[in-house]
Amino acid sequence: MARCRQFQPRIKDLVLKMRAIVLMLPIFLRRMAAAALLVYALSALGLFACQRQLQYQPGHANPTPESLGLHGVQVETLETPDHEHLVLWYAAAVPGQPTILFFQGNAGDLTQRSARLAFYQSKGLGTAFLTYRGFGGSSGTITERGLIADARTAYDWLVLRTPPAKIALVGESLGTGVAVQLAALVPVAAVALDAPYASTLSVAQGRFPFLPVALLMKDQFLSINHIAAINAPLLIQHGTADIVIPYTSGQTLFAAALAPKTFIPLPNRGHEIIFAPDVWQREVDFFARTIK
Repeated sequence: MARCRQFQPRIKDLVLKMRAIVLMLPIFLRRMAAAALLVYALSALGLFACQRQLQYQPGHANPTPESLGLHGVQVETLETPDHEHLVLWYAAAVPGQPTILFFQGNAGDLTQRSARLAFYQSKGLGTAFLTYRGFGGSSGTITERGLIADARTAYDWLVLRTPPAKIALVGESLGTGVAVQLAALVPVAAVALDAPYASTLSVAQGRFPFLPVALLMKDQFLSINHIAAINAPLLIQHGTADIVIPYTSGQTLFAAALAPKTFIPLPNRGHEIIFAPDVWQREVDFFARTIK
């Protein structure tokens, strides 16, 4: 009920405008229009109330790295400024190599990212894989503001062990927005984004063009407003057949970024590129070229 009360002011103006139009119609059309308006308002209300359940599908597994075949990975517990407790998997880099601070997508947990961690580790890179609040074994409720706070907490922890000139950020899908906002705030050596978006708002508008998404959406992840503040080499990889986050959204984000930047289109490939070793290898190669 609290969510519904919060929603009411947002649709009040829209309903009043539509009501004025309805009153101008003949009686039988008024009834039809009123019914349509009711359905529309209920649809908007339902979307607003359930939006975070639609936007985030966290996994809640909290395995040990060893149980997934990983070796030399420490499990750290970080405390955020708002007293949430986050799980982070950390393995130090081979001397001279950078450490990757990794931000996952909107679904699952680190269980599905263990192969990526092992891949980076096999190349000598350090790894710091964060479990956001509300995911895996981390406490808290998921919000955009909370995820950005989690990222900053992980960065502040890592920078005590690794200089910024050796920290690379990697984000996949939803995590690209987290990486972009963090990189706009703090110094890093490089940033790699897999299947990024200009904003989650624009993605949602594409899926629900009949609803006033801009008025209703809480967590909009406006990467397009932050990307130009990044002062580090940028790599973007995106599948041209991605139906989860449109390829054009990644192009829009890239166009707004400052040089040096690299965009790699992956023809006829979809959102599954975030789990592809060839994508990870291009990141490793990119870091080798740009981080000295």
